[in-house]
Amino acid sequence: MTFALSEGGGPARIAMLGGTFDPVHLGHLRTAVELHMALSLDGVHMVPAAQPPLRGRPQVSSQQRLALLRLGIGDTPGLMADPCELEREGPSWSADTLADLRSRYGKEARLVMAVGHDAFLKLADWRQPERILELAHVVVVDRPDHEQPLPDALKQLFAGREVDSVEALMAYPEGRLLRLRLPSRMAISATFVRDSLVSGTSVRYLLSESVEAEIRRLGLYR
Repeated sequence: MTFALSEGGGPARIAMLGGTFDPVHLGHLRTAVELHMALSLDGVHMVPAAQPPLRGRPQVSSQQRLALLRLGIGDTPGLMADPCELEREGPSWSADTLADLRSRYGKEARLVMAVGHDAFLKLADWRQPERILELAHVVVVDRPDHEQPLPDALKQLFAGREVDSVEALMAYPEGRLLRLRLPSRMAISATFVRDSLVSGTSVRYLLSESVEAEIRRLGLYR
């Protein structure tokens, strides 16, 4: 699965936005849309994790989360629900997913892994963080509730790699760091959404109408 690219338009600009999407909410979707605009991307692969290595098992099945993600995206231009991690055996390693995307789009593509600041703080503990930087840029999406200083291991990993503009980032296929503050900064928590569904309180304007309707139809998160 790839995005259609116009010929002669320069290297592809592609982002990976991974997560459990348990369930996908409007914060996830708005982040993907704003990332697409801010980086002038050809497309954003939203990749649900089968089994996140550093988190507990999601509450609903991977196929249900994928189906909800597809419902949430709908016909939004530039966004794609990519099942590649669900089709692999074992834990969902980001480096493997980036290698897959790199093989699809070629060595000159500008490949970005987008992460929130909370996940970024733990990146040095991920599997093969150096390989991630050999395959892609890292774009950190700022959140209003995360302002912690960087751990020493993370400072060492990204020493000399940070750039301060999209133009500087896209001058290279991979290996740079950009911190990005998106306009809406929607700090919606999937945990809060799940707790609200369990308690029966309103999730209006936290989920898309199609996702909420499907969750209620299937009786998920009760």
